[in-house]
Amino acid sequence: MIGYLDLPAGLSGDMFLGCLVHAGWDVGALRATIARLPLGSHEWEIDARRVMKGPVAATLVDVRTSEGHHHRHLADIVLMITGADLAPAVRGRAVAVFERLAAAEAKVHGTTPERVHFHEVGAVDAIIDIVGACAGLDALGITSLHASAVPLGDGWVDTAHGRLPLPAPATLELLAAAGAPTRPAPGPGELVTPTGAALLAALAAFGQPAMRLERIGVGAGQRDTVWPNVARLWLGQPGPSGPLVQVDTNIDDMNPQLYAAVSDRLFAEGARDVWLTPVQMKKGRPGVVLSAIVAAADEDKVADLLLRETTTLGVRIHQLAGRHEARREMREVTTPFGQVRVKVKWVGADAAGAAPEYDDCARLARERGVPTRLVYEAALGEALRLLGDLGAT
Repeated sequence: MIGYLDLPAGLSGDMFLGCLVHAGWDVGALRATIARLPLGSHEWEIDARRVMKGPVAATLVDVRTSEGHHHRHLADIVLMITGADLAPAVRGRAVAVFERLAAAEAKVHGTTPERVHFHEVGAVDAIIDIVGACAGLDALGITSLHASAVPLGDGWVDTAHGRLPLPAPATLELLAAAGAPTRPAPGPGELVTPTGAALLAALAAFGQPAMRLERIGVGAGQRDTVWPNVARLWLGQPGPSGPLVQVDTNIDDMNPQLYAAVSDRLFAEGARDVWLTPVQMKKGRPGVVLSAIVAAADEDKVADLLLRETTTLGVRIHQLAGRHEARREMREVTTPFGQVRVKVKWVGADAAGAAPEYDDCARLARERGVPTRLVYEAALGEALRLLGDLGAT
């Protein structure tokens, strides 16, 4: 599944969540995701409702928290995310968003990412927006995200740093670092927030992809304006795909605990697959080949990531002649232990297989104090029943 963010009125974190909920992600699943974050004593509520923005119906997601003044560094937020019971791709994407934010804030304020004091973008509601957006993309099976040109309005905004010109300096830095295309806004004001800009910079490629449309999610902004204050998430299957490459590197001197973090980062950068192969290196040393399949357009940034995040001194690039893919669709089934996502495989018009998501089963097993095997078998039974309902042959 691929997604395209059409941004006629810009983007904020809650608009992104509204798009995902309208597109089919249950708001209860959003709440369950945030409940896994170690937010301490801070109380929070998330509600979603249908609203009209001018003549356009949309979903408005309200995030309310009890937090007052806050003061967090990047390391605090990374520890919060990596310590939560979230899917690896969700953790990797969320950390990548905050790293982008830290780099932009550091440049604006003349400091380093590690010393940045997060204010608005480090608040609980911003953390909810970012982690929720990453979890929603994962839940809906969106493996590739794209975005339109970004409308930027003028004016002023009051922040913890004082009054700032619009677009906010951090927003401009984020979009500039991503090479984002911009266009004139339909009116004044903050149409793209730093949170929205960070989500775009870290998760989306700019440009409209070739795709076969299946459904649209429309998210509402909080403000009422003379134009429909909405963002639209188009969902569908990719059209003819661009070329893919396989990136390999041999490693024999890295702490094995770090491979999971590198894999998370690769998936966050859009890798289609990542795997490790044990090999024997020179001088009889045991080692691994770290491999990933990525879009050819992402070759440079993935190679740079591997050179920075691992101990390797070089990577190899292999051109792929092509590959055949089954279409995948995420559904949810109900088990005695709770809701489990199921990945349905389609070959042409036929449902050809269905498998439970292991991370969901493992989480429910921990919550219920039962073996993971029992949850998985219950989910598999429901998955096979779903497959029958879909007319599998």
